[in-house]
Amino acid sequence: MVLTEEQVGEFIEQGFLVLPDFISAGHLGELRKRAAELETELRTANPDDVTVFSTTDQSHADDSWFLESGDKIRGFFEDSGDQLNKIGHAMHDLDPVFDRFCRETGFAQIAHQIGIVDPALVQSMYIFKHPGVGGEVTWHTDHTFLWTEPRSVVGFWVAVDEATTENGCMWAIPGGHRLPVKSRFVRNGDSTATEVFDPDEYPIDQAIALPAAPGTLILLDGALPHWSDANRSSLPRQAFTLHVVDGATEWSDQNWLQRSEDMPFRGFAARS
Repeated sequence: MVLTEEQVGEFIEQGFLVLPDFISAGHLGELRKRAAELETELRTANPDDVTVFSTTDQSHADDSWFLESGDKIRGFFEDSGDQLNKIGHAMHDLDPVFDRFCRETGFAQIAHQIGIVDPALVQSMYIFKHPGVGGEVTWHTDHTFLWTEPRSVVGFWVAVDEATTENGCMWAIPGGHRLPVKSRFVRNGDSTATEVFDPDEYPIDQAIALPAAPGTLILLDGALPHWSDANRSSLPRQAFTLHVVDGATEWSDQNWLQRSEDMPFRGFAARS
C-alpha cells in the first residue's frame, strides 16, 4: 500500500493515521493461531518466572522477567493472574511467524513514507484483552518508554479483533503529539523510575475513540497521548503492536529495553 500525500499530511497533522483493511484475513489468522500457541507454551513453561503486567501501578517495572525481555519472548499476566495480558517483546526477531509478518506486510514502505530513514524494529507485543479481564492501558506516549534523540518512535498497531468502545479500543488526542511529553521512564541497573516533567494531565476531554475493524492498521506518533479502557465486554480485543525507531537517532542507554550485544536491533530486511 502506498500512502497518499493527504494521508501522510494527516499523520503529520493529527499524530495518528487509521488505515482500514491494511492486513489480510489470512495474515490475521496466522497471528491469532501463533499467539494462541505461544500463550499455551508461556502459561505452562515457567510458571514461577512470569509476572503481572499492569500500567496502573507499574510494579512489573522492577521485575527481571520484564526488564530482561527486550531480546526474548515472554508472557505477562493480568492482575487476575489466570489470563495473559500480553506477550513481548522480541517476537518480531525470534518467532518466524511474527518475523515474516512484520517484514512482509508493507510496514517498511509505510515507515519510509512517513520519514523514518533507517528503521530499527525495537519492540513487539501481542495484546490479548481477554473478555471481562483485559486491563486498562493508561494515558501515555510511546516516546516516554522508547526514548531516542531526537524523538523517532512510531507505533504500528494492528486490530486482530474488532476494537470497539465496549471492548477497549484505542483513544487518542488529535494533534496531541505537539504537546510536550510529560514524563520519561528510565532504567538504572535493576530498577526503574519515572522522571516527571509536567504533573498536569493531558487534555483528555479532547480525546476521540479510534474503533477499528479487524485488519486495520493505526499509526501512532511517539509523542501522541493514547489510552485504551479495560475490556468489560464478552468479546475479545486482540491486537498486535510493533514499535519502530529511526536508527539515525540515538537510542538511550537509559531505556528500560536494552539488547544484548549479540542481538542488535534489525531493520525490515529479511534475515540473510
